Amino acid sequence: MNCIVEMGAAMKYTCILVFLVILGCAGFNGVIGAGECGKSSPDREAFKLAPCAMAAQDPNADVSSQCCMQVQKLGQNPSCLCAVMLSNVAKSSGIKPDVAITIPKRCNLADRPVGYKCGAYTLP
Repeated sequence: MNCIVEMGAAMKYTCILVFLVILGCAGFNGVIGAGECGKSSPDREAFKLAPCAMAAQDPNADVSSQCCMQVQKLGQNPSCLCAVMLSNVAKSSGIKPDVAITIPKRCNLADRPVGYKCGAYTLP
């Protein structure tokens, strides 16, 4: 009887170990894999656009040079820029996507991704 109980316990621990290994591998794939913004999440990248907060809420607000500099960096990867503008952090900050997509043009960025589809919006 003890032999059966010990085998059951050993099997239980083996299953738990296998589960943890699979879970660990899945976690590493998430970290190593690249999303719209590479290894960083759009929510994390959204914090870099803090200088754009007012300009992304009011189309008549001045766009700061710090905002333009950050938008230019993110604009090198249009899919990341879109993901950031539509991110949970942006939404919870009161960012209006229809206003935020105008910032690259308002910054007079010559190499902005004109015509790029960003969800329901198109970058002007």
